[in-house]
Amino acid sequence: MRTALIAWDYPPSPSGLSTAAREIAESLAEQGCDVTVFSGDRTGTSMSDGVRIVGCAIEERSALGRLRTYAGIGHLAAPRRFRDAVLSAHAAVPFDVVEATNWYAPAALLAGRRDLPLVTRNSTPASWSRDSRLSPRNRVDAWAADRLERRQAHGSAALISNTAEHGRRIADLYRLDARRPHATIGLSLSQAVLRRAGAATYPPAQDPLRILFVGRAEARKGFRELMDAIVQVAQEADAGSVANFRVDLLGVPDRDLPETLSPSARRRIFALGRQPDAMLFDLYEAAHIVAAPSRYESFGLVYQEAIAFGRPILASGEDPSAREFVGQTGAGLLASATTGRAIAECLRDMLTSDTLRAELRLKALKAAGTFSRATLGRQTIEVYEQAVAGHRDTGWARAR
Repeated sequence: MRTALIAWDYPPSPSGLSTAAREIAESLAEQGCDVTVFSGDRTGTSMSDGVRIVGCAIEERSALGRLRTYAGIGHLAAPRRFRDAVLSAHAAVPFDVVEATNWYAPAALLAGRRDLPLVTRNSTPASWSRDSRLSPRNRVDAWAADRLERRQAHGSAALISNTAEHGRRIADLYRLDARRPHATIGLSLSQAVLRRAGAATYPPAQDPLRILFVGRAEARKGFRELMDAIVQVAQEADAGSVANFRVDLLGVPDRDLPETLSPSARRRIFALGRQPDAMLFDLYEAAHIVAAPSRYESFGLVYQEAIAFGRPILASGEDPSAREFVGQTGAGLLASATTGRAIAECLRDMLTSDTLRAELRLKALKAAGTFSRATLGRQTIEVYEQAVAGHRDTGWARAR
């Protein structure tokens, strides 16, 4: 099977979407698929671990680059660039299927084509990561992004979500009918993660204990509430009632830190910005606790990585993925709500008890290894085959 995979970025670019794209692409290649990734973060063509990568970056001074500067309509620039690149390759040697993320709808202009079925794999929709306080321009942008995501979903021959709960919420958001195939397939962890995680030991109790947060400083991630909790617990650390600690923020630059941080909290926080995988692995190895109090995760890659490394997780019970991967396995503690007070209660318990951290680590290690590339690749091919067959037999597709 010949597959086109559209990705906003691809490793070594350090993001959750790029990591997912690599796992999907390489799992398919290992199953014998001919895989081409069209990546928006680079130019040129290259090969990596059996996967062909075609760069689709937009030059700022080009017509599409100028189009991107306009509110609303600017969201069409990247889908246009991806469409042209995919169709050019498709004309030379046809693809059987194209896959893309739903996030900001990079395949919106390929949706519904009669000659090329589209499969959309659902990450977190743009609207679920958006600050509610938007300027008029950003409201136009948000409206356009949401419309394009819905267009792509409705023009897809099949969809994939990482958990059943995520699939239900996506179907409600995009108003999808039940006849459209919608599979549940979990992502795998990279071989590099599994190698490092398998060799990682747990650091001894020390001063300071290390807490790791991986992600962006956004409301969905519970970042502001985590910072509120750090302020509360930092005062207790100063008083000696809980262990001293430091917080490593991977993916968060200094400019995104709240101005309301107390001096006690601020001197314990290290905002590291975006970093390559090598630093991510080092930070997991050094961490005593992984703090991930998200309100919602489409899958929860951080949960899975922390579990693989055997690190106790502080998560939020609001997130269905956290309830599944952290709560059901016992690999961490679930805050009763995504609030500073509730997060602080869990963090306090984890900082004051070496025994608790050891128990959570053992449960995390027991839960490790749930998802493999072999499973990801086989299940994805099954969806592709269903999409190709259904695409021929239904009236969903419209000639473009």
